[in-house]
Amino acid sequence: MKKSGMHVMWKYVMVAYGLFWIMVLAIGGTASMVLEVSPLTMRWIANLCAWSPTFALLLMFPRLRPGMTITEFYRKAFGPKLRFDWLFFSTIAVMGGVLLPVWILAVAEGQALTSFFRPSAYALPLTFVLSLLSGPTGEESGWRGYLRVELNKHYGFVKGSLLLGVVWAFWHAVLWFIDSDFQGLALITYIVANVIVMTGLTLIMNVVLERSDNLFNAIWLHLCFNFLYGFLVVGIDFYVVLSIVYAVIGGGFLAYHLRSESRVMGAAEA
Repeated sequence: MKKSGMHVMWKYVMVAYGLFWIMVLAIGGTASMVLEVSPLTMRWIANLCAWSPTFALLLMFPRLRPGMTITEFYRKAFGPKLRFDWLFFSTIAVMGGVLLPVWILAVAEGQALTSFFRPSAYALPLTFVLSLLSGPTGEESGWRGYLRVELNKHYGFVKGSLLLGVVWAFWHAVLWFIDSDFQGLALITYIVANVIVMTGLTLIMNVVLERSDNLFNAIWLHLCFNFLYGFLVVGIDFYVVLSIVYAVIGGGFLAYHLRSESRVMGAAEA
């Protein structure tokens, strides 16, 4: 008999959303407006909030993976062999996807490329550690380690990847309003661009994970995007161009994947 009610993976999404928004507003809001902590302390608090998908995974783990231990989950997640060719190619795609819009705008506006970058507020090693210990390690256990697998299982690779991109994007929704200076039409443009970029990045990650199902791939690509993005000083035009570039790159990865799958199926039927 078919079970009724919401599937547990969607309950996971709701818990991950709820934890993040509560942590950002309660912990982050209190630290910023009441305690007036230092910028570095706020950065560590932001990193803590970014771990909400993993906290939700650990909290709900017995229901999400019945009969499996957390140790087994992570052993399986990091067990498959890495494909360094795909890791290299996707790294170039992710970082190039961020740098290309900068170059386009620099040429179009007649500005120096360096004018779009700012020096880090902290020493470079600390900046790297802060980037690594935020979204890349905090989110990927949940989004790519658990949810990607479930969405692909229930909806197939294409629809599952698109759904994951949208879920991942809207998880950031609270930040669109409290962590950006955009208003009105610019804010709407910023939101749409975020959804497109994160969906494109999800397609890149998921195609790579189809060839090497090791969670390190997602962590690394997430880190490459975040680390480089953290040095940018850009306006809304950048996000418009970025969304176009990532739509093309993500679409290219998807097209290659589907073409490869078609070849494999054709060979198997021959």
